[in-house]
Amino acid sequence: MDLLPDSAPLATKLRNTLVRYHGIGDGEWRLAKKTKDATVWRRPSEEFSGYLYKAQGVVEDVTNRIVDHIRPGPYRLDWDSLMTTMDIMETFEENCCVMRYTTAGQLWNIIAPREFVDFSYTTSYEDGLLTCGVSLDYGEVRPNFVRGFNHPCGWFCIPLKDSPSHSLLTGYIQTELRGMLPQSAVDTAMSSTLANFYSDLKKALKS
Repeated sequence: MDLLPDSAPLATKLRNTLVRYHGIGDGEWRLAKKTKDATVWRRPSEEFSGYLYKAQGVVEDVTNRIVDHIRPGPYRLDWDSLMTTMDIMETFEENCCVMRYTTAGQLWNIIAPREFVDFSYTTSYEDGLLTCGVSLDYGEVRPNFVRGFNHPCGWFCIPLKDSPSHSLLTGYIQTELRGMLPQSAVDTAMSSTLANFYSDLKKALKS
């Protein structure tokens, strides 16, 4: 088990990594899934042997409210159907924390419940916000869970210039689920999970 890292350099490195992903050209992504709420693309990850996923869709709400529903806090557990528990383990500043959360089994439990411990950071980006995270090897693993690992991931939420009450939400996710899993099952689960994330989020914002 590692000690907690110094939050400031980790936050800076994480933000820079996400901004770099955000600058990758459209031609370098391959379409993975398209629904009425979101489009999901993928490309090989630079961090591990799986994929970096990009998801994008327009959400009918203001940026701050959307990000409040995504980042660690009281809203996320209420609407995210995949997340089963969430605890804030450490808080560095208002926009910086370490959280532990668990996810439900997926694909008829081919993918067993997972646990993650993530450093999370929320900051301004252009006219909107970026909330991002990366997993830490920290804390004991709970019984009956496999510890997964999130390589640098995050959500950019930018108000639309012509319609500030709508926001463009773009996510970059690269989750290493670990355990003995066929890669095809992981790829199916990731694309569906990201598409469902948008539809669940939209329902929560309307309620």
